[in-house]
Amino acid sequence: MEHNKTHDILNRMHIQHAQDKENDRTDTGSFPVVRKKPPRQIGGGIASRLMTSLLIVFLCAFLGFGYAIQLNNKTSSYETMSEEELTRLISETSTQVQNLQQRKTELTGQLNSLKAAADKQQEAQRIAKENEDTSGILSGRLPAEGKGVIITISQGSKENIDAATMFQLLEELRNAGVEVMALDNVRVVTSTYVTDTKKGLECDGQKLKTPYTVKAIGDPQNLQNAVNIAGGVGSRFKVKFGADVTVTPSDSVDISETRDVGQYQYAKTVE
Repeated sequence: MEHNKTHDILNRMHIQHAQDKENDRTDTGSFPVVRKKPPRQIGGGIASRLMTSLLIVFLCAFLGFGYAIQLNNKTSSYETMSEEELTRLISETSTQVQNLQQRKTELTGQLNSLKAAADKQQEAQRIAKENEDTSGILSGRLPAEGKGVIITISQGSKENIDAATMFQLLEELRNAGVEVMALDNVRVVTSTYVTDTKKGLECDGQKLKTPYTVKAIGDPQNLQNAVNIAGGVGSRFKVKFGADVTVTPSDSVDISETRDVGQYQYAKTVE
């Protein structure tokens, strides 16, 4: 009996040991296997969203900057001009508008007179003669007279006057609405040029002598302003070349200088 009891005890101890050994294994499910979790992408997501936000902000700022530049470009041409330049621009524009309005009135009058004339052929001939005289003055083929200014420019005390400045004077007078002008003995037309030579200035191939004289027919006040405006071509003659510039208004400027009308090689009359 005693032997059987000992045998039962040893048998239960053996069974218990086997169960304990089985429970100690990690793949039995008694002890849950702890798996290593993948690293969370918290940092990468935030960085991605941050970069996207920065890109949007940058694009918005870039578009705003470009829009501001565009607005400034539209107004910079006028905002940077001085008061004298704006005054001259307004005066030149007003003169051009007046000239166009005057030309429109002339053409309208000619058209109405042609419609009302009993003898339309005779009226057409009269209008043709009138236009021929006008074109003759503009082309330099006919002499002209009228109110305007006479400009006298002495030889420069600092250096000789260059062709660019003399041509600038002619351009300023054109912008001021001059109708007919002459530089010394040269009738100025659309093709007129001024050039520098070793012996001095030449205009359309003719040598100019000091003091230079410009006769201009047009509104005397506008022509005076074109020369005497502060910082204009008159100041350039005085400051850079040391020349004296005199502008004398006159009710009767006589321009007797004429020139032959050249033969056009490319331009043809519209039929």
